[in-house]
Parts: sequence; structure tokens; C-alpha cells
Amino acid sequence: MILADIGNSRIKFYHKGNIQTHKISEGVKKFASSVVYYISVNNRADKIPPNWIDISDRIEIDTSYKGLGVDRKAVCLAVNDGVVVDAGSAITVDVMQNGLHLGGYILPGIEATLAAYSAISPKLSCRFHPNVDLNFLPQNTQDAISYATIKTLKMIIEDTARGDVFFTGGDGKFLSRLIQNSIYDETLVFKGMMKGMKC
Repeated sequence: MILADIGNSRIKFYHKGNIQTHKISEGVKKFASSVVYYISVNNRADKIPPNWIDISDRIEIDTSYKGLGVDRKAVCLAVNDGVVVDAGSAITVDVMQNGLHLGGYILPGIEATLAAYSAISPKLSCRFHPNVDLNFLPQNTQDAISYATIKTLKMIIEDTARGDVFFTGGDGKFLSRLIQNSIYDETLVFKGMMKGMKC
């Protein structure tokens, strides 16, 4: 069985324990003749082949949250208890307790945060320094922006943390190193999809 998570700019496929990431048009072309079970947050995605099966309506969780995206539902469905952090273009943070979604929030991702600095002034356009020391005040602009970006994310996630914190997404592995009781699992969305399909 091939699963696909169609995002805003990329599509991730899961097959036999392996994950492949492609631009949407490339992924659709590569798996055009396969039966693919998918979820999508992208209304503008390239034409989906007729043999692909949208399983979005099977991905449901117990929540009062209005407008929760199917990708967030899927990662939350994979976790019964804990905080779920999906760190991609945007960073979503959701709290699960005994299978109940208590709520969550959305932050700009690291790349989006850096782009916001660049939009303020070209002088604030710099490379991200992931190993900046959070124990000392920065002494240059690159470290100042990296410090503020990392420390903000670390503090808000720690403030929300109750028990285990599950990370997924492109920046999930990096962010998981900053938080105690963290678990990085790049397959969370697919585990949630399989649970929704009762596989």
C-alpha cells in the first residue's frame, strides 16, 4: 500500500517503511499508475490521477477545534497522549489527552521566520545558525536572529509540554533536540492515516 501526504509545495509518499519526498508535479507523475491513498491540504495540487483514493474523510479525531487541517488530524490520530509538533513550513503544536484533542496553535516555521526578518531589512537577511548557544546573549546579527528564533520556539513548546512531545516534519528532528522527553518520528502522519483506515 502506498500512502501520500500532499502539502503546499511537496508530496511525501510512504511505502514499505520508506519515505520519499517530491515536488507535487514530480510525485504525481512518478506514481501516476499506482493506487495511492492520500490526504491533501493543497486545493491547487496538480491533477490527481483517477486511481488515487482520497481518504481525508476517514481521518477524524475528537476535538472542538474548528478548521483543523487533515494533516494535523492525521498526526494527532497517531498520538493518544502528549504534545504533537509538526515542524514544516508552518509549525503546528497540538495537545492530545486520552485520544481527545484539547487544542493547539500555529507558528511560522524557521524558514518563514527568517524570511520575515529579511522583509524587514536586507541587513537582517542572514543564514540560520542552528548551534547558537542559548546560554549567552548573542554578539552579532546572525546569532541574534538564530537565538531569538530557536529560543522562542523552545520556550513556547516547553510551556505547552505535558509529558512526551512528539516531533515530525522537516525541522522536527532539529527541534526535538531542544526539548526534554521528546520523540522524533517522521512517519507520524502516515501512522495516523493507517489508523484512520484501520490498517
